[in-house]
Amino acid sequence: MNDTGNLAWMITASALVLLMTPGLAFFYGGLVRAKNIVNTMMFSFISMGLATIVWVLWGYSLAFSGGGPFIGNLEMIGLNGLDVTDGDAIIFVAFQGMFAIITPALITGAFAERFKFSTYMVFLVLWLTFVYAPICHWVWAADGWLFKRGALDFAGGTVVHINAGIAAVAAAWLLGPRRNISSGIEPHSVPFVLLGAGLLWFGWFGFNAGSELASDARATMAFLVTNIAAGTALTVWVILQYIKTGRFSAVGAASGAVGGLVAITPASGFVNPLGALVIGAGAGALCYGAVIVRSNFNLDDALEVFPVHGIGGIWGAIMTGVFAVEAIGGTKGLLEGNGSIMIEQIIAVVATLVYGFIVSAVILKVLDMVMGLRVSETDEDIGTDLTSHGERGYVADGADA
Repeated sequence: MNDTGNLAWMITASALVLLMTPGLAFFYGGLVRAKNIVNTMMFSFISMGLATIVWVLWGYSLAFSGGGPFIGNLEMIGLNGLDVTDGDAIIFVAFQGMFAIITPALITGAFAERFKFSTYMVFLVLWLTFVYAPICHWVWAADGWLFKRGALDFAGGTVVHINAGIAAVAAAWLLGPRRNISSGIEPHSVPFVLLGAGLLWFGWFGFNAGSELASDARATMAFLVTNIAAGTALTVWVILQYIKTGRFSAVGAASGAVGGLVAITPASGFVNPLGALVIGAGAGALCYGAVIVRSNFNLDDALEVFPVHGIGGIWGAIMTGVFAVEAIGGTKGLLEGNGSIMIEQIIAVVATLVYGFIVSAVILKVLDMVMGLRVSETDEDIGTDLTSHGERGYVADGADA
């Protein structure tokens, strides 16, 4: 307890994970039209405030206090009972709080440019309480039902990415498409997209390697395979996009990297470099294919949250059961002769998809009836920066482009 080396690494890892949220803000902000950049980035930034309050008051207790297989209790409400002399316990609260901050922010890419900011603030609180905290408890709490079954999720493939991805589907479905987008919308700032992806990639080392909760060989392997999967997925996406379009897309490169990072997240503490290579390659191909398939449906997941986070998370979770190496994570995967782990991975994926979609849809439907989900047509045409925040992202010509 309170090993200074481990604590130093975990403090660093926690800061890296927090950096991912501003990184996400730049990534999403660059993808939208200039008249919506402030609003899009604020969806992420407000989470750093609201999610922190929820986590301290009741979120951590619901996620990690003993209460049964499905949800914790409120015995640690307001972090009551936290041992102020136990550095390990304190940093665990902080580290997990960073996950709670970024997860609802991921969803916002699905409803960019048309969601009421006031409604989002209420949605964030409710979603963390009734969707994120229970699934977090299932997977990572010692008495969670998926944890006890042996499902593997090292850093959040189910808890974070599949969870956010399927909530994004519910939001896009209930909200409906943006106005006047039949010809597609060009990202207004590709440099912001690349900057955001770079910050996400950098912060992701804390996300995955930090999930070991120690500075040891398994953490360094998680660091290594995270980079391998991201780089491989980036390359595969760019090549496939070149084959289809004849161009090497920078946005495609950024999206491919994020898809690879998502896919390796559940596997990062269990697989070796060759496993990471396959997971990354599959993520690049599947996430790119999912973007193409999604475009053929009338589901305006504006910034491709489900194709990248949902599909990437599903692929990564299932492949964890294939490539898990006992010498790394203590669990054999399919390639080492343990076929039963695949069943547990599939159960975890399906449970997350079903519960996440149903409860997210219920929350959104109730909020639609009480507050309304969508900004007015006039506000959408003017842009949500001015109408929701009274600010512009840019004052030069083209601010309303």
